[in-house]
Amino acid sequence: MQILDGKKTSEDIKSEIAAEVQRMKADGQKVPHLAAVIVGTNGASLTYVGSKVRSCQQIGFESTLVALPETITESELLEKIKELNEDDDLDGYIVQLPLPKHIDEEKILMAIDPDKDVDGFHPANFGKMALEMETFLPATPFGIMELLERYKVETSGKHTVVIGRSHIVGRPMSILMSRKGYPGDSTVTLTHSRTKNLEEYTKNADIIITALGVPEFLKADMVKDGVVIIDVGITRVEDASNAKGYVIKGDVDFDGVSKKSSFITPVPGGVGPMTIAMLLKNTLLARKIRSRK
Repeated sequence: MQILDGKKTSEDIKSEIAAEVQRMKADGQKVPHLAAVIVGTNGASLTYVGSKVRSCQQIGFESTLVALPETITESELLEKIKELNEDDDLDGYIVQLPLPKHIDEEKILMAIDPDKDVDGFHPANFGKMALEMETFLPATPFGIMELLERYKVETSGKHTVVIGRSHIVGRPMSILMSRKGYPGDSTVTLTHSRTKNLEEYTKNADIIITALGVPEFLKADMVKDGVVIIDVGITRVEDASNAKGYVIKGDVDFDGVSKKSSFITPVPGGVGPMTIAMLLKNTLLARKIRSRK
């Protein structure tokens, strides 16, 4: 069994990007500039955005944090999005979700310029992904593909079972794993909350990618020997014995399932760190695309 170490791999990717940024600077080119928009004071969102800004500084990107009050109106936020779309100095930006309930998330995401949508959520980019065109891939699925590739996990002709059909992870993963080329060329089954007899699918799977959000849902008796496990789940579970008062659990019963796996991602330290690394990679791509114009 081999651990797919997202923490180490993400640091490798950041080092590679930092070296490229140094070359850009040496050639007198503009370095990539990423902005993050956060509305309100959601603790998890603040932590996540803070780590994105720190990562930008670490690799030599320019970064801007756009912090807006929870009371901002939808039309005011749309005006700010328009400003960011028109800012020539900015290569890409993300709008941190969730947004306050009075704001229509879909309307905001649709307003983002697809050429600056480094989260890869805009329908124009999602469509390009499905058609195998150059585009920004959603950061978490992009990170999973990168892990599979760097650890040389065989995917061609394999049966991949995706658990969860969210637009951010499950649905794009099902598309990416079935695309031509490596990593891809898999036969994919997309399962979800309405799937009957889920175990019938997981027991026959060569690769399982789970993004369900149910702690330790996938047990050892639900998988076959040699399975590849990608655990996207991340849930805080109360634990009085822990100093923080909680522990982070994935969708997979790691202790049991790891004994049967050929490759497995830990939680934390697996898919999570890869997400930010791939957001940076998308921003670098955005700069390159803009410099061609």
